[in-house]
Amino acid sequence: MRIALGLAFALCLALDVAAQTYPAKPVRLIVPYPPGGSADILARAIGQKVGDGLGQQLVVENRPGAGTAIGTEALAKSAPDGYTIMIGTVSSHAINPALNPKLPFDPVKDFAPVSLVATIPFAMIVHPSVPAKDVQEFVALARAQPGTFNYSSAGNGTSNHLAGELLRSMTGIDLVHIPYKGSAPALNDLLAGQVSLMFDLVLTAAPHVKSGAARGLAVTGAQRSSVLPELPTVAESGLPGYEVSAWFGIFAPAGVPQPAVQRLNAEFVRALQQPDLRQRLASQGAEPLTSTPDEFAAYLRAEIDKWAKVVKAAGMKAD
Repeated sequence: MRIALGLAFALCLALDVAAQTYPAKPVRLIVPYPPGGSADILARAIGQKVGDGLGQQLVVENRPGAGTAIGTEALAKSAPDGYTIMIGTVSSHAINPALNPKLPFDPVKDFAPVSLVATIPFAMIVHPSVPAKDVQEFVALARAQPGTFNYSSAGNGTSNHLAGELLRSMTGIDLVHIPYKGSAPALNDLLAGQVSLMFDLVLTAAPHVKSGAARGLAVTGAQRSSVLPELPTVAESGLPGYEVSAWFGIFAPAGVPQPAVQRLNAEFVRALQQPDLRQRLASQGAEPLTSTPDEFAAYLRAEIDKWAKVVKAAGMKAD
């Protein structure tokens, strides 16, 4: 009994020492996108605050390519010592694995979720020529005129494409998908009346909704957006369970010691509670949020299941 108690005490002491000494050097923060995008902006803004709390710099490393797979694989194959983490997204850990089951990593087994950090919802917008003032009116119009209405996206397999596919699968309406090479040209054609509908990030959609160049029907997040507070959620509008957001979260590789995961979680939560950072993110259309590692893991599993069903129902595959 004394030996067992001694071993348990030694283990607790070792964990406590590890928690106190981590991190002893800068931490690499992988961004699986090019510089300048939403994930990169979030990583740099949040990372600076977290670095202050850790007492070590978070060094952002952009590893774009293969629809986020290059950066995500790099994390999966990195040493599980807490000195390499990444900002993952709905695309990297839920949509991409559903589109391409042959990816060189498992989105659950190869990673240790640390915390959710932000979500950016989409606005469901239509050209003013579309005679619908809300989601239910649009669904009724689409049912009455199958194949008449089209919607634009940033490309096949993007999150705003899947937002449209989720609407189709939940309502049974017949919409025509028009993919573009990015959100900017997709939005431009919506504003020009070349397409009827688009799911665009609230940050870029808001000015056009407020000017009347586009009509906002709803937002796609779990709650209303502070950028467009007058718009209800799609779920509020008669489609309970509908939720699509470009979420962002911090991952470490599987096998990272729990003291490191808990320290990282505590520092990301602390950073995201600071008013100046919250205001900065909100001004960019991002809704700051935090979670425990277990809560993030459960959320990830639910997202993987949801998007796998949408991808299968739509017959989508990786380009």
